[in-house]
Amino acid sequence: MKQVYTKENHNIPIEGVDRDALYVIRKLQQAGHTAYLVGGSVRDLLMGVTPKDYDVSTSARPEEIRGIFKNCYIIGRRFRLAHVRFDDKIIEVSTFRSGDPQTEDLILRDNEFGNPEEDALRRDFTINGLYFDPSNETVIDYVEGFEDAKKRFLRVIGTPHVRFKQDPVRMIRLVKFQARFNLDVCPQAHLALLDCRAEILKSAPARVLEELLRMLESGFANPFFKQLSDAGLLQHLIPTLSAYCELAEKNIVFDLLDIADKVHKKSSTRFDRTVLLATLVFPIFERHIQILQKEGTSFHLGRIENEAYFIIEEFFSPFLEIPKRIVGTLAMVLTSQFRIRPQPSKPVRIKIPRIPDFNLAVDFLYLESLYNPLLKSIHEPWKKALKKY
Repeated sequence: MKQVYTKENHNIPIEGVDRDALYVIRKLQQAGHTAYLVGGSVRDLLMGVTPKDYDVSTSARPEEIRGIFKNCYIIGRRFRLAHVRFDDKIIEVSTFRSGDPQTEDLILRDNEFGNPEEDALRRDFTINGLYFDPSNETVIDYVEGFEDAKKRFLRVIGTPHVRFKQDPVRMIRLVKFQARFNLDVCPQAHLALLDCRAEILKSAPARVLEELLRMLESGFANPFFKQLSDAGLLQHLIPTLSAYCELAEKNIVFDLLDIADKVHKKSSTRFDRTVLLATLVFPIFERHIQILQKEGTSFHLGRIENEAYFIIEEFFSPFLEIPKRIVGTLAMVLTSQFRIRPQPSKPVRIKIPRIPDFNLAVDFLYLESLYNPLLKSIHEPWKKALKKY
């Protein structure tokens, strides 16, 4: 049943909404189309959180949207979207979709257009199924998401088992929202996640990887990966990391993620994705090298680099597919830790090598120095050398 909440009922300040998003909605409405702010931005505004981005849903088809905005291009095959660019910012505009919320068939394409109610019902969680119409400052609710947002309650739209089988990435998104907002999760959704977690391997690896990378950068990586582990999803996605989390006497990965989260929230420092991926891999890689060294293996940087590529492939297989560019940079960050730190019978020589993105290796050393203060005296001369380089 449709519910409409006026500005007397909600706390969304119109002046707090992105101006470019408002412009896009106004232009679409002036062209005779229905257009609303939708999804995460409405959820965030209701919860008093500053949205990271703004999405718009409309009755206009992708080609019609492109005809209205010169700064627009269409992306996607599985799900066609219009991106309206404003300098370095993009407002994502989707056409209202329809779909069958009762079938368990995996969604492979999602380009059947519909109306606002059908579009809301095919979304994942009630708190993400809300619209905001800036023309009259109302929140439009077809899924009882307004009250759930107020109560900070995470509930699946439709039957959780069915919706997770339709799109298994929804399980990762459940964990994501739980970690970001500390929400109470609907018991039926939690049980469905435990029952359906193996379905996650039916997802597109690229979509899953992007969700993981976004959460690494979010400032909530530590609770997210902990809850992935607790829910049994990590066991399917990254078995090597899952085994480490279960067996390690001290989980350095979670400690490093916690430090990265705190740096993210307290300062303007933003670690590169590769540095954040290194927080997941390096403790396992370092242990691997130490074991080989104890067995008497003679090491030089070339051999360590080969082992880095081996561990990266083993770490992310068999499901996740990491782009070659990221693999190469990650291998450099891991290998360089044995260049920039003192090794037995080999003093450190502070000289910046001609290696692309070598600063990322020093950034990771800095992150680790926040965990292990003994590394601070090693990081400082490298930091100074980089400034002079």
